[in-house]
Amino acid sequence: MKKINLSAYHPILDIQGHTVFASNGNVVLCYTVSLPEIYSLSEKDFEQLHGAWFQAFKSLPPGTVIHKQDIYEKTAYSAAELPNHSFLQKATHDYFKGREYMQHQCYLFFVLPMDKTLNAPKYVNPFRKIEKGIRKKLDHQVNEFIGAVNDAISFINNSRRIKLAPMLPDFFIGFTEAYFNGFNEGFDTDIQLAKKGIAIGDHHMDVLAVNSELCFGEVLQSSKINDKFTSDDFTFHQGFIDGLGLNLNENHIINQIIYLDDKHKWRKLLDKKIEELSKSSNFGTQNKVVLKKIRHILDQINEDDSSRIIRGHLNVVFWSQEASELPRIASKIKTEFKELDIVPYYPNGEERKHYFLNSYPCFASNFSNQDLYVTDLKHALCLYINNTNYRSDNTGVIFNDRQHNIPVLKDVWDERKKRIKARNFAIFAPTGEGKSFLANNILRQYFEQQVRLVIIDLGGSYSKFAKLYPNDHIILRYEQGKNLGINPFYISSEADLSPERLEDLSVFLLELLAEGNSVSKGKEVAMKKVLLHYYNQIRKYHSLASLYRFVDKSKENLTQDLGIREEHFSTYDFLHILSEYVDGGLYSFLFNIGEDQTYKIEDKRMIVFELDEVKDNKEILSVMLKLIKSAIQRTIWRNRSEKGIILFDEFAKQLKFGNVLESVEFYYQAIRKQNGAIGIILQSINQLPQNSTSASILENTQIIYSLRNEKGYDELQKRLNLSSHDLNQLRSIRNNLTGDRKYTEMFIKIGKESNIFRLEVPKEVYAAYLTDGSENEIIMALYEKHRDMETAIKEFLTSKT
Repeated sequence: MKKINLSAYHPILDIQGHTVFASNGNVVLCYTVSLPEIYSLSEKDFEQLHGAWFQAFKSLPPGTVIHKQDIYEKTAYSAAELPNHSFLQKATHDYFKGREYMQHQCYLFFVLPMDKTLNAPKYVNPFRKIEKGIRKKLDHQVNEFIGAVNDAISFINNSRRIKLAPMLPDFFIGFTEAYFNGFNEGFDTDIQLAKKGIAIGDHHMDVLAVNSELCFGEVLQSSKINDKFTSDDFTFHQGFIDGLGLNLNENHIINQIIYLDDKHKWRKLLDKKIEELSKSSNFGTQNKVVLKKIRHILDQINEDDSSRIIRGHLNVVFWSQEASELPRIASKIKTEFKELDIVPYYPNGEERKHYFLNSYPCFASNFSNQDLYVTDLKHALCLYINNTNYRSDNTGVIFNDRQHNIPVLKDVWDERKKRIKARNFAIFAPTGEGKSFLANNILRQYFEQQVRLVIIDLGGSYSKFAKLYPNDHIILRYEQGKNLGINPFYISSEADLSPERLEDLSVFLLELLAEGNSVSKGKEVAMKKVLLHYYNQIRKYHSLASLYRFVDKSKENLTQDLGIREEHFSTYDFLHILSEYVDGGLYSFLFNIGEDQTYKIEDKRMIVFELDEVKDNKEILSVMLKLIKSAIQRTIWRNRSEKGIILFDEFAKQLKFGNVLESVEFYYQAIRKQNGAIGIILQSINQLPQNSTSASILENTQIIYSLRNEKGYDELQKRLNLSSHDLNQLRSIRNNLTGDRKYTEMFIKIGKESNIFRLEVPKEVYAAYLTDGSENEIIMALYEKHRDMETAIKEFLTSKT
């Protein structure tokens, strides 16, 4: 048995920036790799990534060694990134803390070997030291190498999907210690190399490798069909060797090492090899197989000018705390290789030790010809893993990833507008698929991030979660024949009458007069003149009725006094149309108010307008929305630095009336000037009429949520210009509403980025979002008893257990 003590044989001589000078004379440039999220890539995306790697690497100088290392470790989710203050935040934090998932780190190393011939003997002592000053003589060569690698890095980073960042010196030292410490944590240990296996501290390690052309089957491609999500009517793709990545669910490292050789030298060697094999091909079928493969490689090199001959090595290092577990893990890895028609090699004794030690980047040049397969660079790059875990943003709304159901923060506000220019969103889902549940989840988290919410609701879906914040919310419910207490004309002082306020009031009146969106500038100016004249003459008790009486009283001379032409302001039209809203008119109750009540909502961060009773009355709903708009402008939009969201739930019921659509389009235009977003909830995109107003709304909606829809997603794809992969993602949605971990899946598209996410919540959150059913009734009854929603939910959950 041999032991290796790293402190006695340290592999690093010096580190300058991200350039490592190894004690064996090699120079290594080190990078961390940021890959796209798993499930986010289409077949075409995999081809493009494959092409980007090839274009970047093909011009690197002969003798370069490229080592890509993907490390997968079983890890407990720390929940450190989750907020942990409110009742529901604490429940979510505690529920997910400690959940196991596979952590993936990807690194890329470019090695300039001390010996550029790259022809190592079978076994090399990787820890051999060389003369310290030797690299000083090779400065020119090192600088040329660094220049070539920088060009390759720039090319990959410009491809946008993958980002390579220079590795910091401390990070590389930490990585080295972790590697030779066998990824044990909490203590340092020695490596024990025995014939039976490698033991490092608590971990027993083993290796499987692809080290010869004979290992490969017929097909090597950039992606393959994902059997789990593919069905009869669509095809979902994954990377060619993704089965060895996150899906393996074991502690392991995939090492992919490429030796870039001189093309002409290898053409001569292959010609010679073919000549030898041709003479001996009658002495066994094995020779015939090898001859056929080598001829195929040579034909490709000769046919394709862009081909780049390489020698390559792929190995999977895996470990477990129990030595008895290693055969089981090896069996899983072999099964994955078998799926790809690849037969791995199982090294023993010295060979195993050699593979483990030389899979450390500084020693990657030590593999001998017997450890390497010969192929074209394009083929070798099919063995690259091009995706990783779902990536959390620094801030955002919590969803769950599709791989392990661990929380993922997605920044759907995008303060710096990196992904989206407008943060408006739409939720699409049929009845019963959880639209309101999802909306509750999004809005609750925004609310806890100090975003102001205005919810225009026709179904009473938000009152329960609102009641968890008793001092911060107000629910304004419309009841037949009563007003909402909003007087748009109320001003507390002259200072209130700003140009913006006059602008808003003129728009409000022109909309009441059904002037529509195409109001002439002349009419707008005329209305502002009338309003200013009114406020100058009437000093108190302002209201629509007061304005009406003022215009009626002044009608003979009003237009003349203000220099307004009849075509820009018709006193007859004004008085005739608005008579419905004043002094006993059919809808006068809507404005029948002496004092404005909007001050009640000024300090509330969540305002819910429940208009359930009014949903079938076109006129009242339209006026209600205008009144709500005026209240929003005076309260929520007063402070532009404050974030705000307006949500229209059950939007389709409101859309039955044309003027509602125009009214909502106004919000979309106005919200641009504010620090805000608009959300709409629809059962189907077909509920939005096919016209220019709807097109404008969809164009300004850059975040799309879609839950499962059994009727399909073709219309959604057509109207939102979704890609074919977006459509495949939608079709792959699968919910799981049984067992311990219930979840729904949803499609989320933020700008151009899309993926499938899950929504799994603890029981406290589930109870808070329930909107109907017997359980909801029990919780509401408990709320009536205690007048405290948190207590009601806790008591309900205790009674269930």
